[in-house]
Amino acid sequence: MLVRIVPTALFLLPSNGSLTIPEMSQAEGVSPAYAAKILRLLRKGGFVKAERGKEGGYALARPAESIVIADVITALGGRLFESKSCDDHSGQAPICTRSVDCSVRSRWRAVQIAVDQVLAKATLRDLLQNEEEMNSWVRTIPGPNGLRLLQ
Repeated sequence: MLVRIVPTALFLLPSNGSLTIPEMSQAEGVSPAYAAKILRLLRKGGFVKAERGKEGGYALARPAESIVIADVITALGGRLFESKSCDDHSGQAPICTRSVDCSVRSRWRAVQIAVDQVLAKATLRDLLQNEEEMNSWVRTIPGPNGLRLLQ
């Protein structure tokens, strides 16, 4: 849900206007409180700015082509895997029983590296494209053994 609303929240914002929390909430189908939380985090991250007054709301703080999606996701704490998560084990033992030799941690680290590489190349402007245009962009990303992710 977080990953879906972030780009939507950003690209719903008009380039020369603003949207209110109720407008964003209705457009995305989330509660006003959740929309407000996301927009507050986006504002703290420098991606949107709040405008007060009758015509107020939230607007992009900078051009869409300069907003890197990896930066947005990181600012919102939305990474898939953090190695420190292993230190915050919630089981009955003080640490994960696999903390010394963990194949799962290595796999998640590899997945996170791949996700980071793709998101570091994606800007908000890229996400404003239609699906076919975005698929063309994705085809340029090298996959395993030099193969393309999409044919």
